[in-house]
Amino acid sequence: MRRLILFDVDGTLVRGGPARVAFRVAMDATFGTSGAIDGHDFSGKTDPQIAHELLDGTGLNTAVVEAGLPALWDRYLAELEFRLVGTPMQAIPGAGELVRALEESGLAALGLVTGNIARGAHLKLHSVGLGNRFPIGSFGSDHEVRQHLPAIAIRRARERWGVDFGCADVWVIGDTPLDIACGHHQGVRTLAVATGRHPVEELAACGPDAVVEDLRDVTGALATLLD
Repeated sequence: MRRLILFDVDGTLVRGGPARVAFRVAMDATFGTSGAIDGHDFSGKTDPQIAHELLDGTGLNTAVVEAGLPALWDRYLAELEFRLVGTPMQAIPGAGELVRALEESGLAALGLVTGNIARGAHLKLHSVGLGNRFPIGSFGSDHEVRQHLPAIAIRRARERWGVDFGCADVWVIGDTPLDIACGHHQGVRTLAVATGRHPVEELAACGPDAVVEDLRDVTGALATLLD
C-alpha cells in the first residue's frame, strides 16, 4: 500500500439528491429561518460553514446558533435519510469503477475528505452503493474549516493502516477550487475533476497536480494516482 487517496463526496462521487431541501427544512425547524438559501453556493464548504453563512445577518446571536447546531444536525440527518429513499443521489460516471479499481490494485488506501458531517456523507454514499467503501475520512463534523480536514484524514489513515503516508503519497480528489486549496494547505497532491460546477479551465487555474473532465477514464486515473 503506497498511496492514500482521499475523495470529496458531492460533485466528485455523487450528485443530485435531496440534501439542500433537507437542510432547508432542518434550518427552518431549528432556527425559524434558513436565511438566503436560494442560490447559496454549498460547493466545497463544510456543513457547519454553510449553516453559519446562512444565519449570518438573520439577527440570531452566536450563542443561539451554537446551541442550536446539535438539533440542526439531528433534524437534517433524519430529513436526509427519509428523503433519500425517494430521491437517491446519483453516482458520478466512473466514480464507482475507479474506487473498485483502486481497491483491487492493492496499492491504495481509500478515504474521504468532505465538508459533509460524517453521517450525512455515509447516507449519501450508501444510496448509490458506495457505503462502507472508505474505511477512514474527515468530515465537516470534525472541523468547520475545510483546510484542516486532510491532516485529520491522514492521521486516521496512519492509525488504521500503520503507514506513515508522506505528502507525495497522498492525493485529494475533488471538484471545486476549495478541494484543491485544502490539498495545497496540507502539501499533498490534488486531482481536480470537472464533474461539479467548475469547468476544467477554472480548476486548472487553481494549480492542481492534474485535472480531468471526469472519472470515466479509469486506466488514466489509475496511472496518475499510482505513478
